[in-house]
Amino acid sequence: MSAAPIEVAQIVTRFIAGAGGVALRGALSLDPDRYRVTIVTGEGGALTDRALAAGMRVVIEPSLVSPIAPRSDAIALARLTAICRRESFDVVHTHSAKAGALGRLAARRAGVPVVVHTYHGFPFHDFMDPVRHAAYVAVERRLARITDYVLAIGTGVAAEALRRGLARPTNVRTVAPVVESVTVPRDTHTRAVARALLGLPDDVPVVGTVARADYQKAPEHLLAALARLRHPEALVVWIGGGPLLETMRKKAADAGLGDRFLMVGERSDVAQMLPAFDVFALSSRYEGLPCAIVEAMRCGLPVVATSVNSVPDLVVPGRSGVLVPAGRPDLMAEALDGILDDPDLADRLSHGGRDLAGAAYDAESLAEVLDEVYRSGLASQSLAMAV
Repeated sequence: MSAAPIEVAQIVTRFIAGAGGVALRGALSLDPDRYRVTIVTGEGGALTDRALAAGMRVVIEPSLVSPIAPRSDAIALARLTAICRRESFDVVHTHSAKAGALGRLAARRAGVPVVVHTYHGFPFHDFMDPVRHAAYVAVERRLARITDYVLAIGTGVAAEALRRGLARPTNVRTVAPVVESVTVPRDTHTRAVARALLGLPDDVPVVGTVARADYQKAPEHLLAALARLRHPEALVVWIGGGPLLETMRKKAADAGLGDRFLMVGERSDVAQMLPAFDVFALSSRYEGLPCAIVEAMRCGLPVVATSVNSVPDLVVPGRSGVLVPAGRPDLMAEALDGILDDPDLADRLSHGGRDLAGAAYDAESLAEVLDEVYRSGLASQSLAMAV
C-alpha cells in the first residue's frame, strides 16, 4: 500500500503574481502522488483557476488582508488556526509578511508538525521610520523561533535573514524565484510584433518594466529618471496594475510626460510584450529577487536595477546589467542613457543576462528544495516523537 500523501498548505496574503506566483509554481512542481496542496489566501486572483485545474484546493479567507488591521488580523488568526486544525496539515508553508506572521502563529497553535516560511523580501526596509523598522525586525525574530525552515529568495535575502537573526544557519535554504518557461527571445521580428501590440513607434528608445505600481516599486523614481534622460524621444512603458496606477498617470501628465510615461495596466501577454523594450528598468526601494528580472534577461534585455536585497544575484555590474542605489533617479537616468548610447554594451549585457538566468530559475530546482525541506522536517518530528 502506498503512503498517504503529505498534506501541505501554502498560505499567501494575495494569490497573485509575485509571491503567489512563486508559491503556485513551486507547488505545481511537487510530485502529486506524494503531496496534496491546499492554497489558503485572503485574495484570489488569476492564479486561482490554475491551482484548481491542477487539482489543488483553494480556501479564501477574506479577513487575511495586507495592511495592518488589528480587528481583521485577530479574526484571520482565529480562522487560520481553525483551518489548520480542521485540515490536519502536515506542513504549513507561508509567504509574504502578513500571511507569514499569522500563518505561522496559526500553524503552531494548531499543532502542525512542520512550519516553513519563504522570505520573498522583507516587510522592513531602509526607507521606513526607524521605530517601525525596529518593531518589524523584532516581530520577525520572534516568529523565527517557531519556524522550522526558512527559504530565502536569493543570497542577499538569505544573508540579511541570518544577519538579523531571522533564520539559523542550519535551517535556511537559498532558492531562486521560479519563472514561467514561456519566453519570447528579442529579435527584429519579435520586437516589431511587441511594439505593434503596445502601439509603440518602431524608431524610439523604450525603457520598460513589469511591476505592481505601489510604494515598494517606486514608479515616481522611474518617472523622475525619464525626465532626466538625454533622449527626449524615449518612452517608459510600465506593465502592471496596483494602487498607484492612476496617481502615476496624473503625475506624468502634470509633469508634461503623459505621452512618454505609459502605464498600460495588467496584461496576460507579458512575455510577448517584453521584446518591445530596449532596456528593462527596476526602480524598487526594496525587493527580494523579482521574477520579472529573470524573464527580462531570458528575453535578451539589458537591465538597470536598484541594488537592493538579492537583485545583485542576477544584475551583475558589467556582466548582465547596471546597478544604482535606490532612491537615486539621477543615477538611474545616467545608467539608462549609457546603455541607450552604446549598442555594443547593451548587446554584451543582454548575452550575460541570458547566461545567468538559466535553469536554476525553473520549477524543478525549487521542487527539489521543497521536497527536501518538507520530508526532513517531518522526519525530524517523527524522530522527536519516538524519543
